[in-house]
Amino acid sequence: MSPKINAWFSRAWMLAVYFFLFLPIFTLVAYSFNDSQLVTVWSHASLRWYAALMQDSDLIAAVLLSLKIAFFSALISVFFGLFTAFALNRYQRFSGRSLLSSMASTPLVMPDVIVGLSLLLMLVSVQQATGYPERGLFTILLGHALLGTAYATVVVSSRLGEMDRQLDEAAMDLGCRPWQVFSLVTLPLLMPALLSAFLLTFTLSFDDVVLSSFLSGPGYSTMPMVIFSRARLGLNPSINAVATVTIAVVTLAVIASTLYSLRQERRRKREMAQVQRD
Repeated sequence: MSPKINAWFSRAWMLAVYFFLFLPIFTLVAYSFNDSQLVTVWSHASLRWYAALMQDSDLIAAVLLSLKIAFFSALISVFFGLFTAFALNRYQRFSGRSLLSSMASTPLVMPDVIVGLSLLLMLVSVQQATGYPERGLFTILLGHALLGTAYATVVVSSRLGEMDRQLDEAAMDLGCRPWQVFSLVTLPLLMPALLSAFLLTFTLSFDDVVLSSFLSGPGYSTMPMVIFSRARLGLNPSINAVATVTIAVVTLAVIASTLYSLRQERRRKREMAQVQRD
């Protein structure tokens, strides 16, 4: 097979895969501007369901709760993921390293149902013994942070593995203390990875329905839980509207993150080139 045919086949296959993945999303966005009450029947273009979304207090409250949980769980995940990855990458030998490594990676391969059930049983036992915590915002946040920490650790570890450790050694040779090396050298170089980890864990938390179902309490229903419960009774087209708004926000966040990462990478290359010239 000639190189031209190989190149054409590769492009065609890539387009087919993207078409398969994104066609449902484009269809959902298109039908969010549909005036019909039926989700899959087109009548004419309208903003009816966006107006209905603004009047849906239950769905808006669920969206705000999901945003709150996702934001704080992402912060917690990045914080613990940063130091877990730093300990595993920079300190090869310490007591309990193997246990820490296995515990950091276990949530990645453990089914969400098992994680949610185990957390539920643990929290019920703690609540029976101490009377706290009640299932709700805190328990959902705890479960999402547990899962997000594992993903944040992987993202940050990959970046730490690519970094040149001679930069840390050079900073220490110039008189920096270990915490100064971390805050002035290592942390700035890790910012693109930390931002990526934040966006990843934010998305995982915002999208999660299994852990939230196990750990939620009365009056604490996240957006995926509300959508899932309504889907069993027949989807309302206002769900298309909230999904479209979510897609738009996520797309803008990904674009901003990509531009920031590219800018930081170009800046780092310019600084390295300047150091080499000097």
